[in-house]
Amino acid sequence: MKEKFGILPTGEEASLYTISRGGITASVTDYGATLVKLLAPDQEGKLADVVLGFDDAEGYRTGGGCLGATVGRNANRLKDASFQLNGKTHRLTPNEGSNNLHSGPDYYFHRMWRTVAYDDTQVTFELLSPNGDQGFPGNAAIQVTYSLDADGGLHILYTGVSDQDTVFNLTNHSYFNLAGHDQTEKAMDQILTIPGRFFNPDDPENIPTGEKRSVAGTPMDFRTPKPIGQDLGADYEPLHLQGGYDHNWEVFCNPCAILSDPVSGRTMSVTTDCPGIQFYAGNFLDETGKGGVCYGKHSGVALETQYYPDSLHHPEWPQPITKAGETYRSETVYRFSK
Repeated sequence: MKEKFGILPTGEEASLYTISRGGITASVTDYGATLVKLLAPDQEGKLADVVLGFDDAEGYRTGGGCLGATVGRNANRLKDASFQLNGKTHRLTPNEGSNNLHSGPDYYFHRMWRTVAYDDTQVTFELLSPNGDQGFPGNAAIQVTYSLDADGGLHILYTGVSDQDTVFNLTNHSYFNLAGHDQTEKAMDQILTIPGRFFNPDDPENIPTGEKRSVAGTPMDFRTPKPIGQDLGADYEPLHLQGGYDHNWEVFCNPCAILSDPVSGRTMSVTTDCPGIQFYAGNFLDETGKGGVCYGKHSGVALETQYYPDSLHHPEWPQPITKAGETYRSETVYRFSK
């Protein structure tokens, strides 16, 4: 189903596309290639919308928090808003102190994408990003495909091709609350598993220090399932610096994360081909969302598959570089069960 989702100040009309399969229904918009709704059944078959979002395109244009957003060309943070590639320095716009966050402020999720394919179970959006866009080299054609499989899986496939060597590191910034997007007080009661053996501590400017620190014996250890809120207030410097969980874990195996709601029985696993996953507990959320629901601090959690933050300044880490003419391809699956 395709329906109107609002008129932008440019006069462009945004559309909302709804796809269904395997007991899951997803709604996505061509404004930002954004995930707006995700209906999943509980153990009794009752559906609930499990992602935070806004009611129309204007909400996504003016709201914060990157709710449901497709983020690129480079997700997460980049120290000094610059990087070197092939001996040349490329500069982005600082939008978090002297650093860059999510390639903004001219975000991909504040742009209209072209719909190139759509049927009952999948939709593909395309964005043409010119050479120098956001500071990145190369004319790039980028596509994002949302599709549903018969077994309760939401697949998000990213592809990109550029005529120059460039950075491709795209992710989805949805916030999940498996009790339902409007059950904000229940988000931190949900049970999280992250098999990753190490995480990346950050400095006071939210930039990774370069350390790959073992989670053993720390509040960052989710190898055994535990409620998100259990250690959220622990006396631990990485948590103090970020106001809670907002860190990258290694992807040690797949699923690389499992989230479950103990009351509804909904469970979501995350599978990816990316080397890292950023777990953000919504430490600074403050938005009025769908149906007038107030999304305050810790109302949902983001599980963003990605290259490690600031990896361009750490050549020993996996690098988000795609050669000219080659195809970048990355896929993440959020799979639901009960």
